[in-house]
Amino acid sequence: MRLTFTKRGGKYDALLIERPDGSSETVDCPKQGIIPHDMVHYGVESILAHRGFLSLVAGGQAPDFGTSGGDAEESVERLVESFQAEMWGGRVPAEELLATYEHACDARGHSAVPVSVGDVQAIRARLDDLTAQWNAVPMNGSLTFELS
Repeated sequence: MRLTFTKRGGKYDALLIERPDGSSETVDCPKQGIIPHDMVHYGVESILAHRGFLSLVAGGQAPDFGTSGGDAEESVERLVESFQAEMWGGRVPAEELLATYEHACDARGHSAVPVSVGDVQAIRARLDDLTAQWNAVPMNGSLTFELS
């Protein structure tokens, strides 16, 4: 699946999703002071072997708040939220991030997919790279990524 993020003026950036079946869809991405939420998904899901939101979208689900999957997909969403919170608030020890993630999964009533300290380090490196790339994109410029 191809993901093209475009930096826009105003309150929203844009994401063009091109699925393997040839269908496409454009999504408004609310600006949040860091990279777009769906780019955080890309950063996490491109490192982990677990299915998440982007896998569901690749399979044909609409990319909106109604997108839902099973236990693993919900767990990946909690992990994305944990990294996003860290991007807003600052780095914490990997063990604390993992404890927050596991607590969020427990609070939502689903299990946590296994994530190691090494996974956290690899995801952080990917998110740092994505942040640097996004910061270098001019207004109306784009970044494109492939997710298999």
